[in-house]
Amino acid sequence: MDKEQQAGKVIGIGSEREQTGTHIRRMAEVMLLPPEELTERKIIYPGMAQREVLNQFREIRTRLLQKAGGDNFVVMVSSIAEHGGSSFTAINLAAAFALDERKTALYIDCNLYDPYAAKLLPTEPEYGLTDYLEDSTLSVEHVIYASGIPRLRVIPAGSVRETATEYFNSTRMDELMASLKKRYPDRFIVMDVPPVSTTAEARILSQLCDFAILVVPFGKVTIGQVMSGID
Repeated sequence: MDKEQQAGKVIGIGSEREQTGTHIRRMAEVMLLPPEELTERKIIYPGMAQREVLNQFREIRTRLLQKAGGDNFVVMVSSIAEHGGSSFTAINLAAAFALDERKTALYIDCNLYDPYAAKLLPTEPEYGLTDYLEDSTLSVEHVIYASGIPRLRVIPAGSVRETATEYFNSTRMDELMASLKKRYPDRFIVMDVPPVSTTAEARILSQLCDFAILVVPFGKVTIGQVMSGID
């Protein structure tokens, strides 16, 4: 049993090495979250009471698929302001893609200042995105974890969070995103990115994405801030 398989028994890592050809049917799902926990964490799921919320995320998914012509893609989700709802939107968009049994989704937590992905895991993950970018001996399999949601994987932010701009602007980040997108044609990648108004990370990461979603918190920002964020 290798290191990844050992870790999987403890913190619910789904082994990426197992996924070839029929990988969707064979994806290891460890400790699936029950509906009550998904409701508590405000994550969509089939049969949920707030069906209008579920349908709205399905609609966003459909529009993105139409724009992409059915191909897989990388979408960046950011907000106009801090605590503006980007993590809520990003994880639920990823969950919406994972609802389709023919597709898989990968949620990448790039919001190093307010990370969300680790909250889905039963224990603190050993490695994450910044660890991978800093340590060339780590492989992708070391940082992809099962989320507790069928067909949805996550890459947590990582333990090193002080030089985000340099990490995201690195060749290794470029190579990671290209590899993740090409590895499985049925995988849709959602990046949770810091607010566009407070850091440079959103501008840097937008160069790695096919689409961008800008979340506007109701009643908390001005039209000028929205237009500035779009620019």
